Amino acid sequence: MGKPTGFKEFKRSTPDRFPISLRLGNYDEFYKEWDEKDAQDQGSRCMNCAVPFCMGGCPLGNIIPDFNDLVYKGKWEEALKELHSTNNFPDFTGRICPAPCEASCVLNINEDPVTIEYIEKEIVDRGWREGWINPSPPETRTGKKVAVVGSGPAGLASAQQLNRAGHEVIVYEKNDRVGGLLRLGIPDFKLEKKVVQRRVDQMEAEGITFITNAYIGKDIPIKNLIDENDAVVLTGGSTIPRNLPVDGRDLNGVHFAMDFLTQQNKINSGGSIDPSERISAEGKRVVILGGGDTGSDCLGTAHRQGAEIVHQLELLPQPPTERQEEDMWPNWPMTLRTSSSHEEGGLRDYNILTKKFTGENGQLKKLHGVRLEWGEPDEGGRPKMIETEGSEFELEADLVLLAMGFLHPEHEGMLSDAGIELDGRGNVVTDENKMTNTPGVFAAGDMSRGQSLVVWALAEGREAARGVDQYLMGSSTLPRSASTY
Repeated sequence: MGKPTGFKEFKRSTPDRFPISLRLGNYDEFYKEWDEKDAQDQGSRCMNCAVPFCMGGCPLGNIIPDFNDLVYKGKWEEALKELHSTNNFPDFTGRICPAPCEASCVLNINEDPVTIEYIEKEIVDRGWREGWINPSPPETRTGKKVAVVGSGPAGLASAQQLNRAGHEVIVYEKNDRVGGLLRLGIPDFKLEKKVVQRRVDQMEAEGITFITNAYIGKDIPIKNLIDENDAVVLTGGSTIPRNLPVDGRDLNGVHFAMDFLTQQNKINSGGSIDPSERISAEGKRVVILGGGDTGSDCLGTAHRQGAEIVHQLELLPQPPTERQEEDMWPNWPMTLRTSSSHEEGGLRDYNILTKKFTGENGQLKKLHGVRLEWGEPDEGGRPKMIETEGSEFELEADLVLLAMGFLHPEHEGMLSDAGIELDGRGNVVTDENKMTNTPGVFAAGDMSRGQSLVVWALAEGREAARGVDQYLMGSSTLPRSASTY
């Protein structure tokens, strides 16, 4: 604890954001460079608690008090080594993680928490600027070969850990570029793709092979991978979106959110979209159904495309602005969150049920909805949804984006062909070492856990790598993920 009074002397602050007028004119990341002194002052706010609840709140178990103290003391390279000891890609978590560590910060009991996420981002970005981050290929090879299916955060973390353990690793990606959701799903203004690419370049220099346009279960039978490798890791994510089966769902103008986001990311990367398939918010009245991160990403993207007006509707009630008594620290607080996209505009509304869509000549024109009230919980603990009498309404809309989450991974093809066991929610079942019911086949990330956070995907990828290494070698020196303790 470098400065015992730091949490008293300094209030929480974050890097400044570019003005909204500038942000809406491009897809660049919206934070300005953080002054070194400001970052160090924020690091000094860490109280080095006897029980670091922040570490318990982080699925990766990042050693937060240590790197905060090193930042305060100006020992940036040491802070980077500490951070990399538990997190392969702090470049990602420092930008797009909702920071459950901060929710668990002891200072968060009655003050604003330490700015852990932004300190993490500043450490790794400084590491790249200073040339401290370089390829780390293994000194020896084991002769074992592992295939990783999917190049999202779980797949990348698993691949890098396995490669550093000395195994030959090939990563298969169904799309034409590496990165999974990081590359195609998350907007550039939150995560510029050069940040992803520099890690891919690093991994290739370490000896990892990436094969794109390789859809396992369609282009390539999963049996081939099982036969040709000593182990296989499935990290294909949770890819089946939750649909809205109401009248008018098939009208032109109603789309899944991820299709909308993926198109813009491809365009930003220099790709092109067939004009007949282009989903654009330009000049349109847009409605986003879903109040989570994906809905927020759609909001920011619609702003940049030039939408006339954007409504974001949520089925559930508006969360409180402050933590409630029954919502106790250090649990993740169920409070209202305002993202950078919400700051840029748009209208949010809650307790809304969409009843149907209507249009003309196959084109969407209106959303028809009703307001809700919530009754006493049923036997399953879920509050009863009650439509408010006389509250029916119509909302003019040219584009509706369904951002209501994902159900489970794709079952047909890879999983069914390999006879992989699924749980009641349709996710892949694994044992304590992340192995499926098929020997030598492992699974990690959203594919086995269900839709979750990038930090959980990284933790699961690291844990699966340890399970594979132990399976292949009889023991493993790779660290366990904090999420398994």
